[in-house]
Amino acid sequence: MDKQYKVTVLPGDGIGPEIVEEGVKVLKQAGKQFGYRFQLDFGLVGGGAIDRVQTPLPQETLRQCRDADAVLLGAVGGPDWDQNPPELRPEKALLDLRKKLGLFANLRPVQCFPGLEESSTLKKDVVNGVDLLVVRELTGGIYFGEKYTEKTGKGEKATDTLVYQEHEVERIMRRGFELARKRRKKVTSVDKANVLESSRLWRKVAQRVARDYPDVELEHMLVDNCAMQMIRRPAEFDVIVTENMFGDILSDESAVLTGSIGMLPSASIGEGTKGLYEPVHGSAPDIAGQGVSNPVATILSVAMMFRHSFQDEEAARTIEHAVINVLAQGARTMDVAVPGDLALSTDQMGDRVVEELKKRQPDPKIPVEAMM
Repeated sequence: MDKQYKVTVLPGDGIGPEIVEEGVKVLKQAGKQFGYRFQLDFGLVGGGAIDRVQTPLPQETLRQCRDADAVLLGAVGGPDWDQNPPELRPEKALLDLRKKLGLFANLRPVQCFPGLEESSTLKKDVVNGVDLLVVRELTGGIYFGEKYTEKTGKGEKATDTLVYQEHEVERIMRRGFELARKRRKKVTSVDKANVLESSRLWRKVAQRVARDYPDVELEHMLVDNCAMQMIRRPAEFDVIVTENMFGDILSDESAVLTGSIGMLPSASIGEGTKGLYEPVHGSAPDIAGQGVSNPVATILSVAMMFRHSFQDEEAARTIEHAVINVLAQGARTMDVAVPGDLALSTDQMGDRVVEELKKRQPDPKIPVEAMM
């Protein structure tokens, strides 16, 4: 029997429509191979939505996302909206979607695929074997705290509040430990407990949760040290669990380990199977419309959709192995090409993955946890 799912597709701004088109290609091909029937509903989000209906997240788009089994998002934002007030910024759509859909855990896998070691600015022996997962708390912290600006006798004063409740920390820590159990059984909890009260709560809860997972090693690391160690010895990390802003910064930093931020997928999930899947990178308006953007992060986000929303590990691994094989054959987009490489266009890269997908089956020699 066919497996039927609703997927809401939000291309967004900048390069968003280009990379999402390639992700949809892969979604359809994998669906055909593994017996799925998809209802794809396209919606407005971000800057384009502001221009057309004067809001970054229209009610119709929110309804589509609530009704869907999964959401595929491209990217939002750009200089056209940089001077807008906060409620009319494209990024407001992302914050509202995460909160209103209850997507509190953002999973960002980071791997240096074979053959891409030379694309990194770091030494080959540093990035070789990197396979880590950043688990970022997504609906609390400074992004969602009270914000206000007031006038004082010395000019304007701006305030952003960083708030975490115990239950918010506990649920993200448990998610991190559960994921670590399927990988190499090590959690690095990242905080700033030497300065921040919220981080002291974070560390206390992490220690309590760890007692329920005696088979998983827990280490604490201050965020500034973590930022350094991710560059010095990244292969030693397994699962990094951290709060909202730290996770945002650290996962973007990890792009240097893969050669390009265009290689980093993500999944935002909650208590159920509904999830929002998007590349880590932004809308890159400087290259929009040129057909040179890297669709791999979006394609790998589709693989995460199969894993987390459709509970289909076989389909997820088949997509990931198709990407690995295409890269091993020397396929490169502009961002990861080195001198001598012939860079493919966005659609050419997507087509190569689709063609590889048609002939690929999961490789049982590669452990499942390596692709989590």
